[in-house]
Amino acid sequence: MTDASRKGYQEDRRDIDGYSELAELALDLRSSWNHAADCIWQLLDPMLWDLTHNPWVILQTVSRENLKRHLADPMCRATVEQLVKARRSATTAPSWFQEAHPTSSLSVAYFSMEFMLSEALPIYSGGLGNVAGDQLKAAGDLGVPVVGVGLLYQQGYFRQVLDPKGAQEALYPYNDPGQLPILPLRTKDGEWLRLQIDLPGHQIWLRVWQAQVGRTRLYLLDSNDAANFPPYRGITSELYGGGPDLRILQELVLGIGGWRLLSILGVEPDVCHLNEGHAAFAVLERAHCFMMANHQDFRTALTATRAGNLFTTHTAVAVGFDRFKPDLIARHLASYARDHLDIGMEELLALGRQNPTDAAEDFNMAYLAIRGCGAVNGVSKLHGAVSRKLFTPLFPRWPVDEVPVAHVTNGVHMASWDSAEADALWTGICGKDRWLMAPEILTRKIHQVSDATLWEFRNASRASLVDYTRAHLSLQLAVSGKSAAVVAGGNKVFDPDVLTLGFARRFATYKRPNLLLHDPQRLIRILSNAKYPVQLIMAGKAHPADKPGQALIQQWSSFIDQPGVRERVVFLSDYDMLMTERLVQGVDVWLNTPRRPWEACGTSGMKVLVNGGLNLSELDGWWAEAYAPDVGWALGDGLDHGADADQDALDANDAEKLYKTLENDVIPLFYNRNNDGIPCAWVGRIRESMAQLTPRFSSVRAVRDYTEDYYLPAAAAYRTRARDKGAAAVEMINQRNILDEGFDRIRIMPPRSETEGGTHMFEVHVHLDDIEVDAITIELYADAADGGIATRLAMQRGDKAGEGGYLYSASVVTDRPAADFTARALRCRKGLAIPLEDPRIMWQR
Repeated sequence: MTDASRKGYQEDRRDIDGYSELAELALDLRSSWNHAADCIWQLLDPMLWDLTHNPWVILQTVSRENLKRHLADPMCRATVEQLVKARRSATTAPSWFQEAHPTSSLSVAYFSMEFMLSEALPIYSGGLGNVAGDQLKAAGDLGVPVVGVGLLYQQGYFRQVLDPKGAQEALYPYNDPGQLPILPLRTKDGEWLRLQIDLPGHQIWLRVWQAQVGRTRLYLLDSNDAANFPPYRGITSELYGGGPDLRILQELVLGIGGWRLLSILGVEPDVCHLNEGHAAFAVLERAHCFMMANHQDFRTALTATRAGNLFTTHTAVAVGFDRFKPDLIARHLASYARDHLDIGMEELLALGRQNPTDAAEDFNMAYLAIRGCGAVNGVSKLHGAVSRKLFTPLFPRWPVDEVPVAHVTNGVHMASWDSAEADALWTGICGKDRWLMAPEILTRKIHQVSDATLWEFRNASRASLVDYTRAHLSLQLAVSGKSAAVVAGGNKVFDPDVLTLGFARRFATYKRPNLLLHDPQRLIRILSNAKYPVQLIMAGKAHPADKPGQALIQQWSSFIDQPGVRERVVFLSDYDMLMTERLVQGVDVWLNTPRRPWEACGTSGMKVLVNGGLNLSELDGWWAEAYAPDVGWALGDGLDHGADADQDALDANDAEKLYKTLENDVIPLFYNRNNDGIPCAWVGRIRESMAQLTPRFSSVRAVRDYTEDYYLPAAAAYRTRARDKGAAAVEMINQRNILDEGFDRIRIMPPRSETEGGTHMFEVHVHLDDIEVDAITIELYADAADGGIATRLAMQRGDKAGEGGYLYSASVVTDRPAADFTARALRCRKGLAIPLEDPRIMWQR
């Protein structure tokens, strides 16, 4: 539907009393987790609601007469008015941020290639979008002032069907904006806001849409403008489709176009949060805006603005970072570098290279993000350590543990993923504001729930999943061309009283979705045990270009298509947000089998926590820090195995551990019942998992961490540097220029030491030449030992020792030998992130 026709359609209904209130409800994606209005949409069109869960589609599809009839019903009208009142109150009332930081004027822009907010807005693929969507929702819940910036894809990520032989086929249905819960962003005079960016030899127009997400707003850029040259209309066509040419154009639109949009709107964020390196071009445009506003050069502008930029990396392997050939960067950014940044291409390319002078090296978007941000974080504790190793090349001569990558472990928006049964349980014991409560309160409350209540809740959740599985499978079989008898059989699969396992992820080889098939006959024996039966739901997509991943799907299809198996195992096609909700709400055990440490975080298993599901997972990502024997089960040895390891042997060992854990621990525990038919030990694990892990791995906790550990400090640092047209940034650059001339002439002599009792006293002679002494710190350093942390101790400057020389001293109380300690020199300046902003370091001779 065109914007004009949509406007006409709405005007045709605006005379209906109550229509505007319904539109307000339908266009707020808060409905994806607050289900109070579901009864209204179900009343208007129950079949369409069940298929789409899209209130905006319901409102546009329902007939005028039907709409008038329902809104004329006093009870229905009163319900709508109460819902609107509740929505407005929820989106305007002070929340955690306003109460915790009442004097803060923080403003955050969150850039992401994808956002998973609702099945009604299919502009997501998987984990990255999941994190972006859940954090945007949590920011609204907490009152943290965040706006999202993304792209509106005409087709989004592909939709999956399975052919009669079980092979994946990719479909790309059109995302009609008129059917999505978004509106054009308009100027004060009603004109659709469109912005212009330059590409080589051509200009493109970007239309702007807005989505309301509770009290937060998401802006989406769309290149499908009639004024564009046809190839450019397809820039925002597919998510993760096409080749490098399409990808770089999408990232230019997101980063440069996205920041330019904020400038046009008068939004001046203190903090720019890059959710992965796809949006890294935003740091360039932010610097450009600072240049124009303060009449500074690019280097000064980048120094000033980077303090307010945060880069969150989600990648666990180096090949996962976006890289572009130098000529491709030059083709698209040469004029931008020259005309907007006033720099040459070599200076721009250097920002994305490990070796700035290597003309053949590709341009790495993660490197650009690191060199344009004041902080970097991974998405789990283990991933932080993995990322430090990945980025070591940018920080030569620094110990791996000091590579400047911290971590904020992801969390999920519990209200988006809980079932109706789970919602009733948690609300009943904790109240409607449960997810904003202190974690210890939630833990205490869930510990008070009886075994019988928890078991009844879990039985109802599993039964609901079985109903969903049967309905989805029957439709799936019919679409794939199966016989009527086979389709009818889909309506009979599974038993609501049988232990139900679930595996639903992107099908990629490193995720090992076929680990359960290592010994197919053993798996069949596990599933078909007459005394302790098991049923398994599989789901997931392989990227259309990932042939090995598609082969894994085919392998499962072949396995399932056997007598005695198809009743116990199903593969549900077209894994999307709606299916995820149903699976995580009903499964008893969530399986996750990646090769450690290739899973950066893995949020899917977090979603079962609120619903009383348990995890059986590799000790990777979030589970490496969450696992305890009383909350679930673990696979693997907890060690990192490099790419050179014998993967076949590792897979065989993990498969054996998986089978044994199921056979000896999981399955017997589920079926070991008391006289009331309750598996008390199993329910005990459910209670501990819900109590300990649900608050800890929620997006509310994650956003609070980001706000207090990153956003507020970054905003303060940016304001300091930006003040007086970037005076502090100018001073930083001047100081660095002086250091550049003399840093390599620093000489540190080996320390002299004396030991008395358990104390080592060190003295070091340092030759600084003509470098300002206050610009350098001399530290005493010792590597971590026995699982501890490294020792870093600033040495005290003493007397001068010759021309340009000084004596530095320090004392250390330790049982380690003095020979473990060495001296080093690094830059020192308050407010400067070392080594992120200056990786120079000099060690003793």
